[in-house]
Amino acid sequence: MKTLHEQISEVIEREPVAVFMKGTPQQIMCGNSLRALQALHAAGAPITAVDILPDPRIRQELSAISGWPTIPQVFVKGELVGGADITEELYESGELRSKLDSALGAEREPVVKVVELELA
Repeated sequence: MKTLHEQISEVIEREPVAVFMKGTPQQIMCGNSLRALQALHAAGAPITAVDILPDPRIRQELSAISGWPTIPQVFVKGELVGGADITEELYESGELRSKLDSALGAEREPVVKVVELELA
């Protein structure tokens, strides 16, 4: 079984848009996670969500990897975009869509999926 660090790194590196959030897109447990998701949806992003709530080690490991203390954390093609405020600001300025277009192409499927990490 892969370590938590390896699993988190893999999601960040492999998924076009990864959102580490409180809850899931189907059951959002935090207003900031909701705001980040809404901005990503509005920009037409494919979203891969990871719920950090099942185990406090997920958040600790994520923050160790990203250097970012708060949740949610949004990554596009392995690059940390930021949290809810930054994601919203980028959406409002049009930069989020531009970033997604250049990273993923304008023809993208706005699918939503959830990845569950294996906890030992």
